[in-house]
Order: sequence, then C-alpha cells, then structure tokens
Amino acid sequence: MTVHPQPGAAPSGSPPDPDGPDATRERERWTASADAWDRWADPMADLADKLNRPLLDAVGLVEGERLLDLASGAGEPALSAARRAGPAGLVVGSDLVPGMMTGAIRRVRGTDGPAPSFAAADMTALPFADAAFDRVTCRFGIMFVPPVEAALREVRRVLRPGGKAAFMVWGPRSGNGLFAEIGAVVAGHLGEDGSLDPLFRFAGPGRLSALLQAAGFTSTAESDLTPVRKAPADQPFWRAALEMSFGHRLDGLPPDRRAAIEADIARRFAAQAVDGIVPVPSHARIVVGG
Repeated sequence: MTVHPQPGAAPSGSPPDPDGPDATRERERWTASADAWDRWADPMADLADKLNRPLLDAVGLVEGERLLDLASGAGEPALSAARRAGPAGLVVGSDLVPGMMTGAIRRVRGTDGPAPSFAAADMTALPFADAAFDRVTCRFGIMFVPPVEAALREVRRVLRPGGKAAFMVWGPRSGNGLFAEIGAVVAGHLGEDGSLDPLFRFAGPGRLSALLQAAGFTSTAESDLTPVRKAPADQPFWRAALEMSFGHRLDGLPPDRRAAIEADIARRFAAQAVDGIVPVPSHARIVVGG
C-alpha cells in the first residue's frame, strides 16, 4: 500500500479550521508518545474494550464486512473489529505515525483467530480505492487532524454507498476529570502548552456532525457515554493517561522533576478519595455518519 503524506494546509477552496491543531506538532507529539502507547496497550485492553464495543455497535459492523480503522495506534479498536468481522471479513488498521502501530503489530502476533492488517496512512489522502469499505471507525483520532474537512471527504470516498463511519471523540474537558487533573499538574510544573486543546476540539454537540454533512454524509447521529470509573486511591491509575497524553513533555525530564509531577498528581487524586476510592468521570461522544 502506498502512503501519500500531505502537508498540514487545508485543501484548496476549504478554509482551515481555526481551532485545528498544528500538523508538525501533532506528528512530533505522537512519535514521542509511541513507546508509551505500546507499553500500556495490554494493561489497558479491558478498559479499551468497554469503549470499542459501543463504537462498533454504532457503526453496525457485522460478520463478513470490510472495515477501515483510522488512527489505530496500538490496535484499538481494530483488534476488536477483526474478531467481530470474522474470517470472512477484512479489517485494516492505520495510523499516520508508523511508530504508533508497533504495539498493534506486536499484539497481532499473539492473536488467535481473525486479525487486522495494518498500514501507515494519512487520513487526508487514504491509499485505498473508492468504495473499498463497508464501515470506517476512528476512536479518539479525528480531533488531531489539522485539515479535518479533507479527512472526512476521504472517509466518504472509501465508503461504499450505504456504508457508515463512526467517530469517538471526547466531550467537554469538565466531564473528563482524568485529563483535567493531570493537565493542571503538568501545566503547573512545565507551563501550559495547549497539549489538551485538540482532545476537546469536537466537545461541542453537533460540531463534528456539521462537518460530516459538509463532507457529503446525508445523515448523522450522536450519542454520549458518561461512565464514572472507580479507582483505588493508593494505585497510580493515572499513570497511563500521563504517559500516553503527555509523553512528549515528559521525555528527557530529569528524574526528580518527573517524580515531583507524579507526586503532585497522586496527592491531587488522593484528596478526592472517599473510603479509598477516587471517582474518575469521563465523557465521550460517538458521532455516526451515513
């Protein structure tokens, strides 16, 4: 498969998203975080599956279908999708940063039964034929694409007539306590650099749906997931989120500075504990286009 990398500018005739992230910065961010995503892929698999299932339900994936998963990272939800599509189906996982897929490729080697294939691919210039897939999924990835309009048009192009695409994005920052608390501590130590801003790019209801309609989708639907995780206060349940979302800022820090950040995060969550348990709310939104 041929990869067609594109610059960060919006396509001709389409104004750039004023809230969109910088392309170079995002590529550097995920390249720096790739090792952390691989390291946490297996420990986070059960938690990931709780998000994978409603996303695959929303897109309507059934046995025998062909699905493209965008921004697969360490393999989610491509691995779950392959099991659902079965041996008669096909699942292709992709990511802009090849290093992000190291964990996914490693995990496939230990998979019994149907498994996805993986290919490096830029969402704004997908290396696949028109109408090649029945379904497209993207879990927490579309927010980081600078020319998002171009990406959504590409998604529409590779979908067969009648196919569906489903995107999982984060809801408001106020509803995602894990990111909000960790981000506040990191900013307090290292300064605010806007690292979290792209995560909440489509937090507003209807915003991504409007872009899907502009890209040629004739119908859209949205649903919210608002689980509250109950985490033991004496365990570093926050460390995966710290390393996966802020690895690019932690890389190269002296051990004492990193230890100070982690100690402050632990204290912050411990102060919220009730009977040794910390409630960790999250708010995700699934946006479907057909």
